[in-house]
Amino acid sequence: MNSPQYILALDLGTTGNRAILFDALGEVAAQAYKELNQYYPQPGWLEHDPNEIWQDTRTCMQQVLRNMGISASSIAAMGVTVQRETCLLWDKTTGEHLHKAIVWQDRRTAGMCRQLSRRSYEIQARTGLVLDAYFSATKLAWLLDWVKQERPETNLDNVLAGTIDTWILWNLTRGQVHATDHSNASRTMLMNLASRDWDSTLLDLFGIPVRMMPQIQPSLGEFGKTDPELLGAEVPIAAIFGDQQAALFAHGCDHPGMLKCTYGTGCFLISHTGHQVTRSQNQLLSTVAWTDATQAEAKSVNYALEGAMFTTGACIQWLRDGLKLIDSAPETEPLARQVADTDGVYFVPALSGLGAPHWDMSARGAFLGITGGVKREHMVRAVLEAIAYEVKEVVEAMNKDGDKPIELLKVDGGASQNDFLMQFQADALGIPVERPAVLDATAQGAAFGAGLAVGFWDDYATLVKNRKIGRTFEPGEGAAQIQENFATWVKAVERAKNWALV
Repeated sequence: MNSPQYILALDLGTTGNRAILFDALGEVAAQAYKELNQYYPQPGWLEHDPNEIWQDTRTCMQQVLRNMGISASSIAAMGVTVQRETCLLWDKTTGEHLHKAIVWQDRRTAGMCRQLSRRSYEIQARTGLVLDAYFSATKLAWLLDWVKQERPETNLDNVLAGTIDTWILWNLTRGQVHATDHSNASRTMLMNLASRDWDSTLLDLFGIPVRMMPQIQPSLGEFGKTDPELLGAEVPIAAIFGDQQAALFAHGCDHPGMLKCTYGTGCFLISHTGHQVTRSQNQLLSTVAWTDATQAEAKSVNYALEGAMFTTGACIQWLRDGLKLIDSAPETEPLARQVADTDGVYFVPALSGLGAPHWDMSARGAFLGITGGVKREHMVRAVLEAIAYEVKEVVEAMNKDGDKPIELLKVDGGASQNDFLMQFQADALGIPVERPAVLDATAQGAAFGAGLAVGFWDDYATLVKNRKIGRTFEPGEGAAQIQENFATWVKAVERAKNWALV
């Protein structure tokens, strides 16, 4: 019997679900993708269909095996990485979800957060997180209240809770495993960052029974095996990461001072801070980067600081699907280059409120400075520039928290393909921006973790060293003008804050 030749990564994101096969060199061998439907039942609300996520995941896995002409026995292990704070409840007897999943961008629980504002310091001390509707705790509380009111016949003893990794793991193992990893659990606002277990005080505060919650396990380590009927053979599930932490792992950011920014639905700038919790003085989040069951206790836990910006790539999707100003994301680059500037237009990307460093749940998106001469190209360029400005704000916050200024930004994610955006980012920051050849860093990180956990690879440093750099963008001549424009953009952000008071 031949030894396995591949690692399978599942990358279950906000806008789509992907299965990617990585070969022994850590490079992409094949992939399959399905875009995910977005449901907007009310302004500021966003939901996903958990069944669609599972069906698409299953379809992508089976398709990628067919495309390569291999069987499941060729896969040494599977790694899973997911959109993080999105969560749901389901019946463990029937496997039926009780309500659509509430997505991390959803703002419906902003009022609940405001009511709890007197507990915000305590919540941040326990979890490392800012009290915000972004995280899972208030979403799960809302779902539980909804089930009690709308489905009173439900036996709550049979109800399970979880983020998307937990839901997919439960389905992959046909209901045998109800678990999550530390990186995802640290984003629920229910895990104590010091003990790395569910915090009983917070579970009581949000009214969530601990019996509903999954077991928390190390990010690298065996979670179970896939049901043999799913792919034709059992495949070990050997790593689970939150998507941003997976990208950090792929970039080799395994010691303090190393950081990356993923340009996906949102932008997420994460800096590794070592094996002890680091607290921010500038509205950044303290979070678990990953935990590793194969390491000695002193090195098994890795922490990070994170700046989470909610709406970046989602703005480009909105230009396509909402405003219909473009037909596809790649169009934004040539359109932006057709004009020398934005003609005085500034965009505030607060379609789901503002994350770091503002944390304003009531902020809303806005175009400011529009005059009669403004064209489609100016508006598209303003959206791209706003993404770079958001990242600049968070880099400045990181610099204030750190011992020395950031000298290099490693990037990945779909929007990092945009050369205009990456050059503008380098100019705005005044430092080089390094883009790898493989932009699917989240999936690659999950694959690296799973392969290392089962011994498919034996040296993390070599894996990272072999990752190819695609292009490095050096700061150019436009930096001075960009600094001036950035100051105006900051004023625009202030105008968009405290808007949707609910």
